[in-house]
Amino acid sequence: MILRLQIPTPNTQNTLKTLLSTTTTADSGLIFRRKLLYLQSLKVNPTKALNKNPNLRSAPLSTLHSTTQCLSSMGIEFSALGRILDMYPELLTSDPYSDIYPIFDFLLNTVEIPFPDIRKSIIRCPRLLVSDPETQLKPAFEFLTRLGFSGSSRLTSQTTVLLVSSVEFTLIPKIEFLLGLGLEYDEVKSMVLRSPGLLTFSLENNYKPKTEYFLEEMNGDLEEIKRFPQYFSFSLERKIKPRHMLLTEHGLSMHLSEMLKVSDGEFNARLIEKRLRMVV
Repeated sequence: MILRLQIPTPNTQNTLKTLLSTTTTADSGLIFRRKLLYLQSLKVNPTKALNKNPNLRSAPLSTLHSTTQCLSSMGIEFSALGRILDMYPELLTSDPYSDIYPIFDFLLNTVEIPFPDIRKSIIRCPRLLVSDPETQLKPAFEFLTRLGFSGSSRLTSQTTVLLVSSVEFTLIPKIEFLLGLGLEYDEVKSMVLRSPGLLTFSLENNYKPKTEYFLEEMNGDLEEIKRFPQYFSFSLERKIKPRHMLLTEHGLSMHLSEMLKVSDGEFNARLIEKRLRMVV
């Protein structure tokens, strides 16, 4: 029996091409579906992720796995991964060794955040993961160190959020605003070290309206701001104004800390106590 090699005819060749194309398309579709299912398992919005990171369409699933494994290796829980990756889907196609591990290295060895606290820094400020160590984190760290964030006042997992701030457009303008009020540089440094949140507040939406209200409506003394810089952390509309207006209505006054640090119930109790003293 003689076996003959069958040469595909043009029709047969077209059929093979169609079959191969269909198979390739089917395989691509299956791989893409697996990626979508993986994103959903992480609680990442696939539509949002694909819109913000088109490279996800062509990236192999192993790339996504390597990113999640990298983050998990630093102690970040699976429950937090989805929130982080949903915020910054560009991380899903990053190279852990060139893009992510250098950030961890900077936090560990330059900022000297203890390993167990790295996850706290990242969970508190996921933007750290998309900030370049050389052009963003290092300049901010050096500025903050000169400002006094060193030794016992060095940056911690609670304050590493400051590292994503622009020195030129965020940190310096806030220092200059406080200096412009008539405060001395050492006084501003002391305020910021006591209340690091001062460097995260908006000039337009926080500093300016609260300062204006304090100086013009409350006839405040800057000495009080120096003693209680946390004033800027309280809501102007929900707490500062209502409480000040109540005090004014009854001809009373309180120090800023006394007025703002307590709960509504405690504040009302103090208000009543002061009114009773006036009667007596």
